Amino acid sequence: MANHKKAEFAATDQDLSMVAKALSHPARIAIMRILAQHKHFTCGEIVEILPLAQPTVSHHLKELMDARLITVAIDGKKSLYDVNWPTWNRYTAQFENMLSAINNAEQKVG
Repeated sequence: MANHKKAEFAATDQDLSMVAKALSHPARIAIMRILAQHKHFTCGEIVEILPLAQPTVSHHLKELMDARLITVAIDGKKSLYDVNWPTWNRYTAQFENMLSAINNAEQKVG
């Protein structure tokens, strides 16, 4: 689908698509789990846990930041990553609403 066509869809659907894309790689899901369990983690600390090189983890962190799923705070020379909980909770509610609507539609048709 061409990017210019995305504007024709509801903003919520565009948000859900962006989040689904950001979470479409197992490494990014693993990073979200790590950050949910640890506050203020650096890229290096994530690299110590995952079987990935630092540049790869940096790439995945950027993807998650672009989707606003994580935040970064600079502390001297360190970049500290955290889950963006308000955004995460909003997207969680949107996904639950979407899945519920699909399930309800299936029950009416089925």
